[in-house]
Amino acid sequence: MRDDYELHRHLLHRPGSRHELNTPVLVLERGAVERNITKMAEFAAAKGVRLRPHAKTHKSADIARLQLAAGAVGVCCAKLGEAEAFAAQGISNILITSPIVTAPAIRRLAQLNEKSAELVVVVDNSANVAALVSAVGRAKLHVLIDVDPGIHRTGVASPESALRLFQCIADTPNLVYRGIQYFCGLQQHIPTYHKRAAAVAQRTQYLKALIGLLAAHGGKPELVTGGGTGTHRIDAELGLFTEWQVGSYVFMDQQYAQCDLGGGPEQLFEHALFVDSSVVSANTPGIATVDAGFKALSTDGGSPKIISGAPPGAEFHFMGDEHGAIILPNTMYQWQNGDSVRLVVPHCDPTVNLYDAYHVVDGDTLVDIWPVTARGRCR
Repeated sequence: MRDDYELHRHLLHRPGSRHELNTPVLVLERGAVERNITKMAEFAAAKGVRLRPHAKTHKSADIARLQLAAGAVGVCCAKLGEAEAFAAQGISNILITSPIVTAPAIRRLAQLNEKSAELVVVVDNSANVAALVSAVGRAKLHVLIDVDPGIHRTGVASPESALRLFQCIADTPNLVYRGIQYFCGLQQHIPTYHKRAAAVAQRTQYLKALIGLLAAHGGKPELVTGGGTGTHRIDAELGLFTEWQVGSYVFMDQQYAQCDLGGGPEQLFEHALFVDSSVVSANTPGIATVDAGFKALSTDGGSPKIISGAPPGAEFHFMGDEHGAIILPNTMYQWQNGDSVRLVVPHCDPTVNLYDAYHVVDGDTLVDIWPVTARGRCR
């Protein structure tokens, strides 16, 4: 962050300064991100659902504060290290959405629990419950039962397993049972809305049966947390979640832009996150090489969409660690060295983790530089 600030602070508030940034650079359009945050917050409020946005998407205390100011009750973090980074910046009411099971991590969790208000963590087996009880001492630790929605990644595998784990938690002196987590990750990116809705409805019936079993034995959940950007409108109609863990809506990356989110012909949210790149070589007509490759953009979401800097029909192709190619077939179009090419991020979460800072712009003016607070916090 210090390098980014020192490199670009002389550009702050200078009209047109976006075009003077050293590239490749992670650019956040502040107006778009604020409108996305407001739109989701207003929709959740209208549906009577609390928002707990997933901060693994942005890893930024500054963006988390915008979400909290718009009405979010807290944030989610995927890893303990993310939660530590956010807590150090004064963000409270954090839910850690992955089980914490190793001895070193449990010790860190116990320390964080002592100084972070309203910390919540998920559990999915009784051995983990016993380890947490031993580590937190007399302190109270709030927990949720993580339920496997069929991914077989984490979570209890059946309603009966959930009931046994609830009873295990209820027998402890210092773990406070709050409810359940249920995240249908596989369903988030089903492109067609009606197919996604059918798949989520099926998984919601399973969740409803599980909640019914818990409630019949004194374990009615206070919190039912989950959902995501791809299913939030479906989840609103099904009415089972008390809070949503939406994440990517804040940036609207290319992956989600390819999905029908149920808002009609217009996309619900705006592209707000970009990687700006520059042409570094253009010796062959119809082809330009830019300074953004594997190290500048996550590749798991495919190639980025070109927003500006190339004629219609041009496509981006990765050319290695440091470079990408802009190719416009069957043309003699000639780029010039230094030309700017603006790219929509294909998958926001891992792309953000490649950068130290967001360069926040209003139009083409650099207005702020925000650190990626939890960059690299993968443990």
